[in-house]
Amino acid sequence: MDTSPPDPQLSALYQELILDHYRRPRNKGTLEQATHAVSLNNPLCGDEIDLQLRVDGDIIKEVRFIGRGCSISQAAASMMEQPQGQVDSPGARAGRPDERHDAGGRGRRAGQNVG
Repeated sequence: MDTSPPDPQLSALYQELILDHYRRPRNKGTLEQATHAVSLNNPLCGDEIDLQLRVDGDIIKEVRFIGRGCSISQAAASMMEQPQGQVDSPGARAGRPDERHDAGGRGRRAGQNVG
């Protein structure tokens, strides 16, 4: 395993990307006619993300999120816009209607149908 320090230019690029998505989140808000939804939280730090997808067949058509937490968690949620138009992924399958997950990946029922 490589234990050398990270490249400073690459680290600066990652920091810039994270801050950009945190300051100007993409696709933040609720999604009308969502077919998949999942709520994620990290009880250790308080990060919360509600992710909604609209999937048609095997194609992710739209992604939206609502959340609060640190810049890294919110930037990561903002970056979820990128799978739009892609084939259904394990991330989309994890958010089938009524499913909730905590940070450990354990599912629990949300009690509300999405689709």
